[in-house]
Amino acid sequence: MKQVMNTSKKRDVQQQRMNVLRLEMDYELAVLFEAIQMNDEQLQSNSKQKLMGIREELMKLKAL
Repeated sequence: MKQVMNTSKKRDVQQQRMNVLRLEMDYELAVLFEAIQMNDEQLQSNSKQKLMGIREELMKLKAL
């Protein structure tokens, strides 16, 4: 019974982290959109790097 509860808690934590990552991704996409409109190459590059990190973490979580 204890293992079932631990597995359930782990799944809940993973789901919450995925939800947070999706929110972060939405925000960073908005930042990237603004950077493109302002033609700010540095901000675009920073935003793309952050998005790649979010993407990698999401892929890891979905693989578990």
